[in-house]
Amino acid sequence: MAQPIQKITLNAGRDIPFNKLVLSQQNVRKTKAGVSIEELAEDIALRGLLTSLNVRAEVDGHGNETGIYRIPAGGRRYRALELLVAQKKLSKTAAIPCIVSKGDTLEVEDSLAENVMRVDLHPLDEFRAIMTLREQGLDEAEIAARFHMSVATVKQRLRLASVSPRLLELYANDEMKLGQVMAFSISNDHVRQEQVWDTISRSHNQDAYYIRRMLTETAVRASDRRAVYIGIDVYEAAGGVVMRDLFEQDNGGWLQNPALLEQLTLEKLTIEAEALKAEEGWKWVDAAFDFPYGHTSGLRRFYGERADYSEEELARHGALKAEYDRLDAEYAEAEEHSEETEMRLEKLGSELDAINDRPYVFDPEDVARGGAFVSLAANGELQIERGFVRPEDEPVAEPESSDIGDGAGDGQSDNDAVAVSVNGAISINGKPVGVEEPEEDDDRFRPLSDRVIEDLTAARTVALRNALANDPVMAFIAALQVAVLKIFYRYGADSCLEITLQHTAFGQTQGLGDTVWAKEIEQRQESWGYDLPGNADEVWNYLTALDQDSRTALFAHCVSLSVNTTVQAWNRRAKENVHARQLAHSLGFGMVAAGWTPTVDNYLGRVTKAHILQAVREAKGEQSAQLIDHLKKPDMAREAARLLEGSGWLPKVLRLPMDQLPAEAKVDAAAIDAIVDDNIAEVAAVDLPAFLTEAGEAEETVTDPIGDEDEHLEAAE
Repeated sequence: MAQPIQKITLNAGRDIPFNKLVLSQQNVRKTKAGVSIEELAEDIALRGLLTSLNVRAEVDGHGNETGIYRIPAGGRRYRALELLVAQKKLSKTAAIPCIVSKGDTLEVEDSLAENVMRVDLHPLDEFRAIMTLREQGLDEAEIAARFHMSVATVKQRLRLASVSPRLLELYANDEMKLGQVMAFSISNDHVRQEQVWDTISRSHNQDAYYIRRMLTETAVRASDRRAVYIGIDVYEAAGGVVMRDLFEQDNGGWLQNPALLEQLTLEKLTIEAEALKAEEGWKWVDAAFDFPYGHTSGLRRFYGERADYSEEELARHGALKAEYDRLDAEYAEAEEHSEETEMRLEKLGSELDAINDRPYVFDPEDVARGGAFVSLAANGELQIERGFVRPEDEPVAEPESSDIGDGAGDGQSDNDAVAVSVNGAISINGKPVGVEEPEEDDDRFRPLSDRVIEDLTAARTVALRNALANDPVMAFIAALQVAVLKIFYRYGADSCLEITLQHTAFGQTQGLGDTVWAKEIEQRQESWGYDLPGNADEVWNYLTALDQDSRTALFAHCVSLSVNTTVQAWNRRAKENVHARQLAHSLGFGMVAAGWTPTVDNYLGRVTKAHILQAVREAKGEQSAQLIDHLKKPDMAREAARLLEGSGWLPKVLRLPMDQLPAEAKVDAAAIDAIVDDNIAEVAAVDLPAFLTEAGEAEETVTDPIGDEDEHLEAAE
């Protein structure tokens, strides 16, 4: 016969006056955590006591109840009530709802059971509850005040609750982590959220950062130069949407409408360009987000001159400079630090800089035939490059009459028309130098024969060479003049030195103008351009008057622009790259130290998946390569860029010099030299068109001869 089920009896609930309650020393909660006593007291004052206290009757030595009740579970609630009593908000004898425990269990057991058996609210339930409060009319600030949260926290909870219901259900079933839900919350597009989840749920990489990357891959960062230029408020006013991440640093978020952003940027740039053209009188002004590196190649550059100081500016400058020098000298002798003095010196320096930073004034005739480029700097500020003349806008020189013959002139004066060559004859407008025009019917003044003139000038050439060899300073200046005329003057006077200097622009390489190296070169070019004389014929006198340090710096700048180690399909420059290694060794140069790092744009997105995996394998090992080997190429390239960041890895073609390879890739230097020598030799031997024909069935078409150097070699082998 079945035994009857024994019925249980629940502990009774009673209202006990507050002054009859005391804390039990058996409460297991000793560590402070969660909501503070003050916040809990405010919540009880707002909505009352939601949970009863668990108490036991106190007994004396004979087992008789004393009328006092100890609290083994509910100590924080008791302390909150105690605070309300102290604040006169609650009576000392107020009835407190209590559950009176009886039986053989211990007080410490009551306390432990209440805390252990209690289950915290699931975060999703919290998100949805806050969303319900918001839908019922409470704003974020009011919800934050009632539950002692920050407004930012309430906004985060509301954002999480707005994620796709399908994804939230996965989270509720522990099939998704909270960090992943937080990542999905940056987008309000439920369809896109679910598409991304369907994609990553089949892959090894389900990290939150990867979810964010996929959700924002078609958006533009708020730090983009275009967004900074027009302003987020203008973009949003035009109907643009900004995705924000409330859980991670997002630097302003992501703009979801790239087409609208470009339209607004172009409209504003066009307005700026038209205003510049009308205000300053340029013949043309070209505007673009960004111009390719070397976009001014083939154009003559002219520079303005600083506007003269007014008498008022001169007087102001003199007074400020005198005060600055006096204060600086006094402070140099002072023994104590003075923040006030330093602030004054800084202010004086700023005022002096403001006076010295006067605008450049251009010749109106040059402006009428010249133009300017308007673009955006990397920080989003407007960038204006003034003073360029197109070849078709160059002034046409009119023939000038001359006392020497009646042949057509070339627009130069007699002195300018002198053509001197270290290996050639001297002529003036086609007439031999030093020979007077013969008078009619007078054979005594016939011109010298060409042979005589050649012999005489050859002798002078050798003598001039010898004299120049004995004066290193003048030899340096003469070579420097050749470089300066080539770099800074489109129509400069010729030199008698048979020295050539080539300056190749690389406009086909995207993003090159934004590199730190290109910007430093541009700054030097601008600085020297404003210092050099406007007339090429005055360069020699300028250079001879220049101090030696400045001449050396100018020479280094000009010579540096002639360096060309670019490997091209039609010109492998094998021997030149051997010299490039020697030059790099002597300079202690390496691309890692120079700041180059592989990115999707400059390398990883332009080579095959095999190259990407090989790069990760060399830098991070086989295990890292296996983490991404299943991804599609765009995703693989992005992940590889992240893995390679800071690794110091370089493609073989950039590993110059050999003694500055990243630690992960260092091997015997002699062996590397041999590899690179073979690399250059084999590249020089590859017939690129034939290679492309034979590799037509390859996984991806090679379009970049530099980025796919290794691929060419492997195919050739």
